[in-house]
Amino acid sequence: MPLSFQNRRLKRINGHTIHSARPNVKNLHIPAWLAKMCQPSEQRRAWLADLPAAVADIELRWELQLGAPFDRESGASWVVPATRADGTQAMLKFGLPHMEAEQEIDGLRFWNGDGAVSVLEADTGYNAMLLEYCVPGTPLGAEPEPLQDQVLAGLLRRLWRAPDPPHPFRPLAAMTEHWSQQARATIDRATDRGLVEEGLRLFHELPRNAPEHVLLATDLHAGNVLRAQREPWLVIDPKPFVGDPAYDATQHLYNCKERLFANPDDTIRRVANLLAMDYERVRLWTFARGAVGPWEWVDAQMQDFLRAIAP
Repeated sequence: MPLSFQNRRLKRINGHTIHSARPNVKNLHIPAWLAKMCQPSEQRRAWLADLPAAVADIELRWELQLGAPFDRESGASWVVPATRADGTQAMLKFGLPHMEAEQEIDGLRFWNGDGAVSVLEADTGYNAMLLEYCVPGTPLGAEPEPLQDQVLAGLLRRLWRAPDPPHPFRPLAAMTEHWSQQARATIDRATDRGLVEEGLRLFHELPRNAPEHVLLATDLHAGNVLRAQREPWLVIDPKPFVGDPAYDATQHLYNCKERLFANPDDTIRRVANLLAMDYERVRLWTFARGAVGPWEWVDAQMQDFLRAIAP
């Protein structure tokens, strides 16, 4: 049970009053993959150093009993099962500093459980959220890809709604420009510079000529959809931006690379049709997404694929 206020040790970290309540907080388990992910960034190393005190504070304030954090990679976050004071199960998530995921809490609150997990508690300062527990929680990725196509398309079409202004969400152009800056800084590594330059052109053009602007998940693939009880499937880990819904097809397509590379036209057309999206826009976004990503520039198979679908 949480300690009484008299037994808390108060401290200030990043503007928060920290209740360092548990004597074993310094032994908080940090999965090896998460420690490795934080190592290259000073900001993330600082986040990791502050995490034990932040967890203790949230555990106390939200009256939680925590289990063991997941050792398997669970996105850019520290995730642990939690039991609330009334005995209900939940998931406690602390998201590490991540440009794309800065407004995850805002996005989940906007969707309010309609196709996505519900937010039970949130602390935006910590980027901490208590989320509904998905039971059995098996990922959609365990299902055949044709079923994945159908489920993801149905979920995306529910999520795509235009938020009323004023709203906190950034435009999709902010994300494409962030990726474009990274690509320009390393473009000399590209073995086919023309592909990259065409991708950069589309990354500038496509967000600006979109036929509509809705709230996107941007990182929706079969690993970020879990089987649940409240609904058959629920979305987790969105990275919300407002922009062209055709973009939201790309993450799933690139998570089905074998099928995508073997038969690009039919695969893109199938997903576009399920989404009721214009095939040409989905194809252009798929090309741009692959061409600008520097992690793929030395991949001969990726380059052959990009040439096959190039504008």
